[in-house]
Amino acid sequence: MSERFWQQPLPTPSDTHYQRALARQSTLTKPPGSLGRLETLACSLSAQQHRDQPAVDRVHIAVFAGDHGIAADGVSAFPQEVTAQMVANFAAGGAAISVLARQLGATLEVLNMGVAHPLPDSSGVTDEWIAPGTANIANKPAMSTEQLEKALHAGDRSAARAAEAGAELFVGGDMGIGNTTSAAALATLLLDASVTDLVGPGTGLDADGVSRKARFITRSLERHGSSREPFEALASLGGFEVAALAGAMVGAARRGIPVLVDGFIVTSAALAAVRLRPDLAPWLHFSHQSREPGHRYLLEALQATPVLDLDMRLGEGSGAAVAVPVLRSACALHNGMATFDEAGVSDGGA
Repeated sequence: MSERFWQQPLPTPSDTHYQRALARQSTLTKPPGSLGRLETLACSLSAQQHRDQPAVDRVHIAVFAGDHGIAADGVSAFPQEVTAQMVANFAAGGAAISVLARQLGATLEVLNMGVAHPLPDSSGVTDEWIAPGTANIANKPAMSTEQLEKALHAGDRSAARAAEAGAELFVGGDMGIGNTTSAAALATLLLDASVTDLVGPGTGLDADGVSRKARFITRSLERHGSSREPFEALASLGGFEVAALAGAMVGAARRGIPVLVDGFIVTSAALAAVRLRPDLAPWLHFSHQSREPGHRYLLEALQATPVLDLDMRLGEGSGAAVAVPVLRSACALHNGMATFDEAGVSDGGA
């Protein structure tokens, strides 16, 4: 795999379209700024899409699944076989993200990056299998450089399929028992933060479980050392699904597709991706603030203001899917409202 696409510069959202969108907002029949962040969302989407009339009607949702060697250390409230069971549930249409994708009329792609247990025969899962889960990060790097590159390219291929389908918005989701531990370790390293600030209950650990998880992350960071180089950090502490998400976000941006970021796991992938490619940041929207306590620190580090705060912590891309109608409303208002001149309404001298 000679082409390291994550090392190539990304396109820049159009400042011309952003300025035109701002100008249009000032002419619409409303007090200036009265639609708040709906106005800035519409302007950003206009710039990202290089369109005077932004839209997010065609949404591509990709859920990346992979297992983690750390699951054997009791860092999750659920056993590892749940990863495979949930992947089957995604494909069968019974999971939360499956329901939300149908509601949105979105394309849902489920990718097996490295699920440890066998999956039932299903045509609904894209095979990007690398290995039966990552290694135990307390003892050794999660993956080799070659495996990391495979995961990044798998994410890029998903973004390519989204572009081929004409997607106007890319949403990434995650599934993998133990992945909040991996994400917290990765975020703690990249942010040079306290483990206790980033660690949380994940799927529902009690206080003793959270303390055990924090001790595990501390051991993993001691093994890793002090290097915060993002590629090395992903290989050492990440998951196959986290790396694929990072690759997908860069891949979407390089094809001009805005990205709507989900909760704690996906935001940790976004942090790593932005550290790999700082010019990714203008392509990202952040859907919600997760109930996972470390998510707030990630959002602050990325200077991100989430669209929603609904006390969610499911993952799967579910929080992002719930936020899509807000983005659609922002576009509809921007495109469909009358101007003061069109409506024959006085603008109050503004």
